[in-house]
Amino acid sequence: MAKINLLPWREAYRDAKKKEFIVILLMVLAASGFVAYLWVSQVQAAIADQTARNRLLNTEIAELDKKVDQIQALRERREQLLARMRVIQDLEGTRPVIVRYFDDMVRAIPDGVFLNRMAREGEVIRLEGVAESNNRVSSFMRNLEDSDWFTSPNLSSVTSAPAYGEQANSFVMSVRTSAPADQDSEEDN
Repeated sequence: MAKINLLPWREAYRDAKKKEFIVILLMVLAASGFVAYLWVSQVQAAIADQTARNRLLNTEIAELDKKVDQIQALRERREQLLARMRVIQDLEGTRPVIVRYFDDMVRAIPDGVFLNRMAREGEVIRLEGVAESNNRVSSFMRNLEDSDWFTSPNLSSVTSAPAYGEQANSFVMSVRTSAPADQDSEEDN
């Protein structure tokens, strides 16, 4: 049998396959690097897009928060104005009543009685004055009790006041205000 040396051919074949493997390996690495680059750039673009959306949403939310604050301030202002209007309407509605109170008070005061001080707290009026005698104070209290605009006169104290006369007395009393039923229905209309 003849001896053939195949080693150089095998060596050349092996070198060619190694070179082919290295080229394919480099092409696969390049392709995978390119694909990885495309994927990373796509993800970064999506992140940048979402960040831009978030920034837009945050600016819109901030503007809406400002508008909500303005609306809330306007509502508070509106409530304050409505409260003022209610107070003014109440005052305008009670203006004739106050005049009636004073008119009826003047009618209830008998001769020989004068008032030094008159203060109102809610529905109670506190009266301080001087009368020529105890009978005048009693007459004043009866007149207040008979009045349609006052009720429950209560005498707190009576002291002598010699500076105003021999039988003069200084008195302190309180009386509750009450509007007559027919007057309330007239005011509601």
